[in-house]
Amino acid sequence: MDGKPVAGSTSTPKSSAESKKESSTDRRDLDRNGDLDVYSMQNGSLRVHKYLTAEELAAGKTTSWAEIELRGTIRNISQPVFEMDHLTALFINDNELERLPPEISKLSKLKVLDASNNRIRSLPSELGDILTLEQLHLNNNLIRTLPFEIGKLYNLKILALHGNPLSPELNQVYHHPTTSVKVLQYFLVQLCARALPPPERPWIRTDVGDKDHKFIFTVMCYNVLCEKYATPSQYPYCPSWALNWDYRRRMILSEIRSYEPDVIAFQEVETEQFYSFFVPELKRFGYAGIFSPKSRAKTMTEDERKFVDGCAIFWKSSKFELEKKHLIEFTQLAIANANGCQQMLNRVMTRDNIALAAVLQPTTCVLRNNSSHWHTKNNCIPLIVCTAHIHWDPEFCDVKLVQTMMLVQELGYLVDSVAQQRHLTTDQIPLLVCGDLNSVPASGVYEFLATGKIPCDHPDFKDFRGTTCLQKLSSTKDTNNYAHQMKLETAYDSSMISFTNFTLDFKGIIDYVFSTPSSLLRLGVLGAVDITWILDSKYMGCPNPSIPSDHIPLLVQYAIIPQNIPDNETTDSKRSTCYALPERLYSR
Repeated sequence: MDGKPVAGSTSTPKSSAESKKESSTDRRDLDRNGDLDVYSMQNGSLRVHKYLTAEELAAGKTTSWAEIELRGTIRNISQPVFEMDHLTALFINDNELERLPPEISKLSKLKVLDASNNRIRSLPSELGDILTLEQLHLNNNLIRTLPFEIGKLYNLKILALHGNPLSPELNQVYHHPTTSVKVLQYFLVQLCARALPPPERPWIRTDVGDKDHKFIFTVMCYNVLCEKYATPSQYPYCPSWALNWDYRRRMILSEIRSYEPDVIAFQEVETEQFYSFFVPELKRFGYAGIFSPKSRAKTMTEDERKFVDGCAIFWKSSKFELEKKHLIEFTQLAIANANGCQQMLNRVMTRDNIALAAVLQPTTCVLRNNSSHWHTKNNCIPLIVCTAHIHWDPEFCDVKLVQTMMLVQELGYLVDSVAQQRHLTTDQIPLLVCGDLNSVPASGVYEFLATGKIPCDHPDFKDFRGTTCLQKLSSTKDTNNYAHQMKLETAYDSSMISFTNFTLDFKGIIDYVFSTPSSLLRLGVLGAVDITWILDSKYMGCPNPSIPSDHIPLLVQYAIIPQNIPDNETTDSKRSTCYALPERLYSR
């Protein structure tokens, strides 16, 4: 074992012929200019070792190393080696190894693995779990094929397999001009092809009381992952064909047809795709919709605007009619509320996120005391649906929180307007706030929405703490807290779902459906995606061949709660129809 301290880096290995020629010979060159021993191995890697002087040792100085080399006709590697999870390089070439143990996956920081010139016949599937691996040297072994899990090594830049009796199919792929890329794609496709279809998500009933509700509907919240954001560099674990928008949009449409939501709140819908795909396709199934792109579209040419994403709301025409559309632009609201505040101008105003709201009139008029009548629109309870997409960057938690405060204030104005028109109180107006809020349940965004207030010195405010420009966004003059008057509750709690967004470096809840419990009764929700299935399928995240977005859709069933409404303009009453989810959802 040669495990001297390392202060250098690795370079590209030599060819198979050169490697074989020098398989048992090391080249050592001593540089006496100082205390460095330059040690050049047969595989071409250059490593610089630092030796401490007696004085340095006496002074308590230490060295650090992250590479080891094991030599000497070794047949087995001892388990303690795999406990060295700090290693970035492991050289086990020129030995008598016949296998690599599965425990090698414990070396989670490994970037270079050289196992050339051994007798290895097969590799463990766990090798695919070392996602940091950049170089894998396996020259001159007895390998015929590789585990499909090799396709998960998206950081791999060098794959050396010369001198192995590769199978004809692998040999053809290996000799492609872009060797590592081609091999990774090949095995990633093979790995995904083995995955079983996902099991049905369970339907969780949350209200088991009286089923005689007069107006029942379902709402879906879904960030569909805009095409321009779905790049191979962002989602390297997803095969290119499964990342393709044509493939993903058909899967999204299939999900919508399967769940048949009455209302859909979309985020990240591309402008061109809204008009050319979503509108015509969903119209075939009885939907109408509205859309608005992010604010940047205003400054672009017509061709550029096509690729700007935004928010959209669709509804079944048989259940709802659009009464009003309301756009919320956070850039404009930041300007209006800045009052000279530099944080508002420099951080919030420059983020062009939006929210979109629709006032929907149910085709079945819900009135008072559980009775239903056909009335003029002003006498019927409408439904307000909002879809929002809050800024994404984790470093801008202050922007997320301020945008959320603006969102709630604007929705409050809209609710007030609708309530006054119908001579109702604001808590009698059903409101749904759906969206990708890019904030976890422990965030200030969630705290503000769920509790109705947040301390003025909350850490998420960052440099907004101590300023006065946010006071206008609060419904109270309390100097210690910012507040809003809407009572909102989330459709999902932590026991129902553990993530709504699942990528390589993040898994958590950032998508939500909030509702007003005084006017909407939650009847049930669509449960979580089976995490066991994801792990068994070897998927490293979403999207993947079975899940078309990095977000999963949320689906909630509500009943509008009848309110005591003045009987002003009554016409002949007619019995109405009670709409419900397809029976298959009740039976889950």
